[in-house]
Amino acid sequence: MSKLYIVPTPIGNLKDITLRALEVLKEVDFILAEDTRTSGKLLKHYEINTHMQSHHMHNEHKIVAGLIQRLQNGETIALISDAGTPAISDPGFLLTRACIENNIEVDCLPGATAFVPALVNSGLPNDKFVFEGFLPVKKGRQTRLKLLAEETRTMIFYESPHKLIKTLTHFCEYFGEDRQISVSRELTKLYEETIRGTAKEVLEYYTKKLPKGEIVIVVGGNK
Repeated sequence: MSKLYIVPTPIGNLKDITLRALEVLKEVDFILAEDTRTSGKLLKHYEINTHMQSHHMHNEHKIVAGLIQRLQNGETIALISDAGTPAISDPGFLLTRACIENNIEVDCLPGATAFVPALVNSGLPNDKFVFEGFLPVKKGRQTRLKLLAEETRTMIFYESPHKLIKTLTHFCEYFGEDRQISVSRELTKLYEETIRGTAKEVLEYYTKKLPKGEIVIVVGGNK
């Protein structure tokens, strides 16, 4: 029976994958991987020999019709990203939407997502929060920051290490230097760390210690 499985993969520690995820990856007809080289290491570790096909932001528009055709012909597909849950700041939305439009069953497995442990680790209110992902690089960035300055819920952002200083500087400028912030990086990995404090304090810390690795920023809402 045709079905698309959305399968979360570890964000660092290879042990952070569910038994069900491993079972699905072994049983589907093929796996869609953001980077087959990266995912190949995970599959090799768990002795999974299922065929992989590339599915990333540069080709997902081109191949979605062909994938729907294969699903309609009865194949089963597992969609994975390099790390975490597909479609969360990663490819996956287009194929999921196309499956739903064509009455093809979609089954999203629970599993690793970077922003959840970062939010809980932050110590900031998590009863209500908003996930912003990556801020616009240039166009629309200022407008977005001005709007978010009034947001009362806890906010979650993804950021790359070489843009962290710029983003923290903007947070000081638009949110205020005393806004509470938590920065988590390299979650589940050997050098995992979480730095908490005001926007000014966190900026000063990373100005002295250049950041490395994947980064999640959690920002307290406007009180």
